[in-house]
Amino acid sequence: MVKTSSTMLPLGTKPPHFELTNAVDGRSLTLDDFGAATALLVMFICNHCPYVQHVRSELGRLARDYMSAGLAIAAVNSNSKETHPEDGPSQMRELALTEGWDFPYLFDESQAVAKSFRAACTPDFFLFDADRRLAYRGQLDESRPGNLVPVTGQDLRQAIEAVLMGEPPLEKQVPSIGCNIKWRPGNEPEYWGA
Repeated sequence: MVKTSSTMLPLGTKPPHFELTNAVDGRSLTLDDFGAATALLVMFICNHCPYVQHVRSELGRLARDYMSAGLAIAAVNSNSKETHPEDGPSQMRELALTEGWDFPYLFDESQAVAKSFRAACTPDFFLFDADRRLAYRGQLDESRPGNLVPVTGQDLRQAIEAVLMGEPPLEKQVPSIGCNIKWRPGNEPEYWGA
């Protein structure tokens, strides 16, 4: 495990196009499939990372609390299944069903989507507004494995609520911290380690 911070993609950035397979039902989804939503949350997660394991129940609560209000969620796993087989599609499906997640859990086997978002860690959150401009990128909250701070989702929840009301989130945004994305050997992006 390499503790890594998010790259803090510039606010206002448009989401890159993607087409990925949902590990839960095998359907292919693209960015356009989320077009009707008031806000779009793209989160890079995986199965094995202790930082994601620490917050995965909160991810389900976020979905239950905000999807009916207009938030669309796409979870993306970009980890190499060769180096981390526990992050493969069948294990992703099992986790999503166990957690009762109502959002798609997409597998980025080529790792191209992670690179296009400049994703660096799990979890890494990207919240886009109604115009599909990046409004928030940063931490879920201040809780980390072992720091005894309760998982509340406070930072991300405040950003979601602002975006759903058509307002900008707070300017102060704290980078997410987690395990590094497990790049296939030789596939590390140019921003890796920057």
